[in-house]
Amino acid sequence: MARIPDAFIDELLARTDIVEVIQARVPLKRQGREYSARCPFHDERSPSFTVSPTKQFYHCFGCGAHGTAISFLMQYDRLEFLDAVDELARKAGLEVPRETRQRNANPESLDLYNALEAAARYFQRQLAGSDRARAYLDERGVGEAVRAQFGIGYAPEGFSALKDALGTDPRRLHLLERAGLLSKNDRGHVYDKFRDRVMFPIHDRRGRVIAFGGRVLRKEDSPKYLNSPETPLFHKGRELYGLWQVRQANQKIARLVVVEGYMDVVALFEHGVAQAVATLGTATTPDHAELLFRNAPDVYFCFDGDRAGRSAAWKAVESVLPRMRDGRQAFFLFLPDGEDPDSIVRREGAEGFEARLQQATPLSRFFFDTLSEGVSLSTLDGRARLAERARPLLAQIPDGAFGDLMQQRLADITGLQAKPAAAPSAPVRGRGSRPLAPPRRSMVRSAIALLLQQPSLALELAPPYRFVGLRQPGIDLLTELIALVSTRPEITTGALLEHFADREEGAALQKLASQDLPGDSSTWREEFLDAIAQLDRQTIDQRIDELREKQRGGGLDEADKAELRELLQARR
Repeated sequence: MARIPDAFIDELLARTDIVEVIQARVPLKRQGREYSARCPFHDERSPSFTVSPTKQFYHCFGCGAHGTAISFLMQYDRLEFLDAVDELARKAGLEVPRETRQRNANPESLDLYNALEAAARYFQRQLAGSDRARAYLDERGVGEAVRAQFGIGYAPEGFSALKDALGTDPRRLHLLERAGLLSKNDRGHVYDKFRDRVMFPIHDRRGRVIAFGGRVLRKEDSPKYLNSPETPLFHKGRELYGLWQVRQANQKIARLVVVEGYMDVVALFEHGVAQAVATLGTATTPDHAELLFRNAPDVYFCFDGDRAGRSAAWKAVESVLPRMRDGRQAFFLFLPDGEDPDSIVRREGAEGFEARLQQATPLSRFFFDTLSEGVSLSTLDGRARLAERARPLLAQIPDGAFGDLMQQRLADITGLQAKPAAAPSAPVRGRGSRPLAPPRRSMVRSAIALLLQQPSLALELAPPYRFVGLRQPGIDLLTELIALVSTRPEITTGALLEHFADREEGAALQKLASQDLPGDSSTWREEFLDAIAQLDRQTIDQRIDELREKQRGGGLDEADKAELRELLQARR
């Protein structure tokens, strides 16, 4: 994907009123300098969602959702990044940089989309003319409305039906092959990949056809399901079948139900369960997990109850754990042998399937039950083994209540309490009697917090910055923030946070930015400059101590002596 210049994003966010963007979708109530509401991304009774017009970002103290106007549109309207940027740019009267638009509109990609769309229309026409295929769908209880909703079609028998219908010139033939619709044998003969199958178009998040899945009509044929191969448009580990239809059917998606087959998704929709999606013949990937939680706070994984089903469920756990921020929930529903969602919903109806979902196993219970298999929790050795298995996985959970409670549950099961925080060590003394002062980390934190309140404070400083050499946690981050503002003077708090959104420091910066610091811009300026001055003094003291240590160890050369005199003068 083409990268939009940072300067354009800064200008776009500076021209966008985040309050206006969110107010159009969520009722906001003014509270002092900010606005509040009940969070649109998780259920809550009292408002914990705040919007700051001065910082141009939003934050929920309940579930941790946060970001700029761009990320709000991505989360709430479920837009892709470029679509969100386009929408805001249109309202702000800005044009997305031409180079970005041209690079994003790859001509071959557009041709591939057109070829796949033409194939989808061809398969739908073939379904209308095939008594066998329509009878199969009738037998499976798939009505006309759902057939149209999912664009279901039929690939006829024969090795060249699609090729003959659409591949009328070499370029179109090449496109159909690139799109995964044609195959080639060892002798170079090209033929239709899908033959005598019910065809399920796979749509991307914009509703464009990017691939197909085909199901046999006869039980004795194999493979039962056949998917398009990976293509420039289709990566099965990143897509979910049915997600486009779920988005169209639900104004707000409270949950998603992950099943294994196309027919399971279609059958659930047919019976009114319009939140079903399917992975495309692969295990749940980290990209799947992120996509699921980006669309819904609750995710139900529905698997067979056999060993293969539980193995697939555990792979889902491994992908989900690093994304279990507060406000998100995952559940696991294991079906009886020989059953699938299609058969259950046809026999028990939506009510029966809903009742089973209500009895689904929460992730926390499935996690500890699975890790405890074959372990004797009545022995010290067994509890130690469980702790050894669980700790690396629990360490992947983001900071928050869920992670804390999972750690507490491990402690309850094993009897191993979390190690208490280390007591402060005694002050370190130099060779003289004066103890060396411990590092004053609060000054770095203070400077960063003030900078997030008012990024333009960084423009008060002139390089070179003396404090860069100070050996304290957070100095590198403070230096990077100041440099970032210096190169992008109009940057807002929201844009700063957007810059660090995918980095480890992002969560900590978000928490600092959410603080409502007392005072105003003049007091913040005074406090910021004072914090920088104190960091500079600590840097001087650090260097003086280094030179004196060197003097005691073997003496100073003339340059060192001159530097020491200068530093002592600066400290005075």
